[in-house]
Amino acid sequence: MADGRDGDRPEGRSGDRQEPLPRPLDSIDRDILQILHTDGRASIRAVAERVHVSRANAYARINRLIDDGVIRGFGARINHERAGQGASAYITLKIVQNTWRTVREHLRTLPGASHIALVSGDFDVLLLVHTPDNRALRELVLTRLQSIPEVLSTRTLLVFEEDDLEPES
Repeated sequence: MADGRDGDRPEGRSGDRQEPLPRPLDSIDRDILQILHTDGRASIRAVAERVHVSRANAYARINRLIDDGVIRGFGARINHERAGQGASAYITLKIVQNTWRTVREHLRTLPGASHIALVSGDFDVLLLVHTPDNRALRELVLTRLQSIPEVLSTRTLLVFEEDDLEPES
């Protein structure tokens, strides 16, 4: 977005500092990333064996990938419906210019918020939420989102079916 919003600059973990330039990854680093992407619970020993390096080398490489921000974390893939979050929606938001950071902080506190992105196009923010039902979704949109002063408008796109593209472990 080249319209002067504060989202134009790359951000660091704190949201205010510039990220260092990415360090080039070699084939072993890329193999480690693929293994951990497929199975985030893989042991250091298993990773080391699969990429043909020592455990110490694998441990050091994984820590460097974490420290460099290449690996952002490890987590579980959730079946939201089975976890009691049967209503999912993408919500688009138009916001007041130069308020991205403020809006992002509000959105991070929303129950069920799963993904937040500053985007270009007809709207400014794309938000993915999971709620127990449509009543909770309506409450989230009409009460929580539309009460944020910097939010000019919203549009809700109900998700009828999802397919997780992450590898099955």
